[in-house]
Amino acid sequence: MQTTKFRNALYFPALASLYARLDTPAETVLRVVSGVALVTHGFPKLMNPFGAVEMVEGLGFYPGIFWSPLLAATEFFGGILIALGLFTRPAAAAATIVLLVTVWFHWITLGQGYAGAEKSILWAAIMAFLVIRGGNAHSVDARIGRQF
Repeated sequence: MQTTKFRNALYFPALASLYARLDTPAETVLRVVSGVALVTHGFPKLMNPFGAVEMVEGLGFYPGIFWSPLLAATEFFGGILIALGLFTRPAAAAATIVLLVTVWFHWITLGQGYAGAEKSILWAAIMAFLVIRGGNAHSVDARIGRQF
């Protein structure tokens, strides 16, 4: 019934089967690309795990010597897990929290408003989507048959 409703709602109903076939691969691309982007963003932090001590303490996260390496690990290793689709939901949940903090940092702390926080909002939304959806059929989670 849901498929029929969807097909009838399309401007071009002939595309329904294409959309259905590309649904899971498109979601996989989103997961892998966002995971790789997190790895890329987290790698410099991992190379200098205490480099963000001052910044995290400026946000009220004490001691910074604990939170700075945790930030680096969340981005780098969480990104790897997300890209692989292994423990997707907890990794994406941790990344969502980090990204919501960056929304606060840019919007409130730096006073940049929406313009400064826009990328973080988009990334937080992607991570929240992955928390809800999990790794999908093309993930290690699916291969091992277990998800959170």
